[in-house]
Amino acid sequence: MARILIVEDNPANMKLAVLVLASAGHRALQATTAQEGIACALKERPDVVLMDMQLPDMDGVEATRILKAAPETAHIPVIAVTASAMKGDKERVLEVCDRYVEKPIDYKRLIAEVADISAASS
Repeated sequence: MARILIVEDNPANMKLAVLVLASAGHRALQATTAQEGIACALKERPDVVLMDMQLPDMDGVEATRILKAAPETAHIPVIAVTASAMKGDKERVLEVCDRYVEKPIDYKRLIAEVADISAASS
């Protein structure tokens, strides 16, 4: 069972992600802004972060850069979650994030990504 921080500002997406991850035996931590997510990651040290790329206070790329720059959270794998499909976006996101999952999310794929990245980082 992994502790997974979900940073997502859309309540419906958050609720669905929490339910899906819980059904797979994971414990979800929740944050609705990048600042909340950074603070939670620093405090709780989750096993994995699911980071929405379009957040109200700062984009997910910048939030991930902050996490990767902090010694306490640099080792935590970050899976980018985004609806953005513009040319070059995936490459830009993968410069800082460990994985990339497009919205609408295929939750079977997400569970597989979480399991894979958790196994690789343990």
